[in-house]
Amino acid sequence: MLRLMCFGIPVPWAVPVSRRAEPLSRFRSAGTKEFKKLHYSCIFEMRFQFYVFIFYLCFMIERKLTDRFFSYLKHFPVVGIVGPRQVGKTTFIKLNMERFPRPAVYLDLESPEDYNKLQDPELYLGHEEDNIVVLDEIQRKPDLFPVIRSLVDKKRIPGRFIILGSASPDLIRDSSESLAGRIAYLELNPLDLVEIDNRQSIDRLWLKGGFPDALLQDVDEISISWMRNFIRTYIERDLPMLGLAAPVQTTERLWSMLAHLNGTTINYSQIAGSLGVSSNTVKSYIQFFEHSFLIRMMQPYFVNIRKRLVKSPKLYFRDTGILHHMLRIFSQNDLYGHPGSGHSWESFVIQQIINNLPETVDTWFFRTQDGSELDLIITKGVKILAGIEIKHSNVPGLTRGNTLAINTLQINKNFIITPSTDDYPLREQVRVCNLETFIFKHLPGLENS
Repeated sequence: MLRLMCFGIPVPWAVPVSRRAEPLSRFRSAGTKEFKKLHYSCIFEMRFQFYVFIFYLCFMIERKLTDRFFSYLKHFPVVGIVGPRQVGKTTFIKLNMERFPRPAVYLDLESPEDYNKLQDPELYLGHEEDNIVVLDEIQRKPDLFPVIRSLVDKKRIPGRFIILGSASPDLIRDSSESLAGRIAYLELNPLDLVEIDNRQSIDRLWLKGGFPDALLQDVDEISISWMRNFIRTYIERDLPMLGLAAPVQTTERLWSMLAHLNGTTINYSQIAGSLGVSSNTVKSYIQFFEHSFLIRMMQPYFVNIRKRLVKSPKLYFRDTGILHHMLRIFSQNDLYGHPGSGHSWESFVIQQIINNLPETVDTWFFRTQDGSELDLIITKGVKILAGIEIKHSNVPGLTRGNTLAINTLQINKNFIITPSTDDYPLREQVRVCNLETFIFKHLPGLENS
């Protein structure tokens, strides 16, 4: 039954028996006309949910972290899945509960009923020691972490707790310290190219972003409305709940400013001047966005060379659907005609690459004061695996700054990634290819090159 509940969409099979029986009880007390109306209404609802079920069954998407999740469940007492709200954490768990090695108890800490069960958490959770306990939206009750640690230390078995959170461990008070050595974290990102696997076009994924409710919605107006409410909820409720002490109006202004700064190096003083706050305050606000998985702060690559390096980080929106909504981009025509389309494409490509990199590698950008630059540097330890320049053009070339960077860093493998070009060598040690070719052909063997 849980397999049919894709992305939280109910189907008749998944509705509790009491709810399915509700219309029948109403039929008994209704007159003939009312009976017919309810009868046809019920039939229509069942047919509609059936078509929804067929649609989502056809588009069932296996998340990449599935194998690692079950591996961690066999080895760690606590497994944490973190990621932005509405990315599919709850759905992922519910779809996979039938594969758990032991029965599971699910508690949603945004539900008053479930929250109330944990008035004495040690007593309640202690009685569930033979089951896997799933705690959803754990950031709502950070005082649970010391209790979980205590219970794990009393009976340390793999897969005792699964915690789901919409904020990074750094932002959830006590989590890192309390569960150190007892927990393994996994990050669930919005859907990417590998996961959609040709079910959606790359252009649609770029435009709509990877949040399932935005990407898989056929009606554009509904998709736009969902994104608008998603952003509003983050600004008005979620970020303040996590501790962001900024007025809502300030958060909205900053969020809009960051959308226009996507793909650029951050000047905290300039932003602070526009908002009328200090640079340190701006840094703390931006850290909240980063730890809520909304933006990425790409750090510069430092090497021991006699050149002045740019030391400020670059800011990227992790989901281009959110970015485009903030920039009032609602269609493909809007996107191609927007002055920020190049930086949007850069942001999209970087997120797709990072989503599919192993944990053993790191990513950076490179820029010096004399104009040497590359959009992305992939390293493993001290070794540079690849240099990448991202072009929103199918007639790409290297700039003087790109060539200087490649020569300065002595990078043997370099790629120019475009929307839809063929895969071909541009010159020695430099290859042109489209994003899909890079993700599926060149990226998998990069770590061992």
